Amino acid sequence: MLPHDPIMLLSYVNTQLRDRDASLDAFCDHEQADRQALCAALAEIGYEYSREQNRFV
Repeated sequence: MLPHDPIMLLSYVNTQLRDRDASLDAFCDHEQADRQALCAALAEIGYEYSREQNRFV
């Protein structure tokens, strides 16, 4: 289950992208998460996914 707090969510997602998943799609598949909802939640706090960096910046 993904954290509901946006800052905790950001930290969790970026950690998993760094340590486990090669892409956001791989992360979403592993977590069974909706990519659009995840990106929207993090966009609300000013973060967007960078494919080049494989993290939210």
